[in-house]
Amino acid sequence: MANAVLLTSCPDRPGLVRAVARFINEHTGNIVHLDQHVDPVTQVFFMRVEWELGEDTGASRFKDTFTSFAKETDMTWSVNLTATKERLALFASKESHCLYDLLARHAAGELPIEIPLVVSNHETLRSAAERFGIPFHVFPITKETKAEQEAKELALLAEHQIDTVILARYMQIISPQMIAQFPDRIINIHHSFLPAFAGAKPYHQAYARGVKLIGATSHYVTADLDAGPIIAQDVQRVGHQHSVKELVRIGRDLEKIVLSRAVWSHVHHRVIARDNRTVVF
Repeated sequence: MANAVLLTSCPDRPGLVRAVARFINEHTGNIVHLDQHVDPVTQVFFMRVEWELGEDTGASRFKDTFTSFAKETDMTWSVNLTATKERLALFASKESHCLYDLLARHAAGELPIEIPLVVSNHETLRSAAERFGIPFHVFPITKETKAEQEAKELALLAEHQIDTVILARYMQIISPQMIAQFPDRIINIHHSFLPAFAGAKPYHQAYARGVKLIGATSHYVTADLDAGPIIAQDVQRVGHQHSVKELVRIGRDLEKIVLSRAVWSHVHHRVIARDNRTVVF
């Protein structure tokens, strides 16, 4: 029997947990997980509920009946089935570490996802995708062709019914038009030096400054560059004994781990984004 997951946020008020639990129970659902949080500053209520669907209550029927209930409490909400695999498109440029990591995790069955395609602006990583039997599409991008190429990418994503785009070290700025098509459904990964060491060779800049801590950040993409809601982060201490090459190696390991954590939380419907922040259950 399939499970459903409800993610919801709304202004806090007494009785919300009881009201939602009662609604699910009345629609023959058996709750198996429930997590909730109230932001003490904004007084916003967040909740994730997972339940077993009754034989006579499918997800679409639940959505129809829940809509009127949600309006009464000013809820923002979504319902997803755990048995439905998210369809992900992986975007990458020339660096292979994040792409290989996600492809390997997918092949090992670690993530409940489908990867119908890999998109790149270079030919460099074609062999990586083909090694895992996944179609590889190249869209060379220049300042003059960016709008045209991105329109082709959007058409390809629509053709393959892509749910979420993963920027696995894709070194292109995503346009507002594409972001609007995938709100809170484009996930990026980068080093955590931003905004201190922006631009090329951040680890070289960090080495020159003698940093003692490096890390990685994964976030949803918004029109505000590298400032979207953060899903996952991690850090590692470093010191004078680490060379630039070692900093790069450590940083890439962190990027792989943090991106995979963010993807895991997203595809398991554990992330609620609101007001440029996230609650991750």
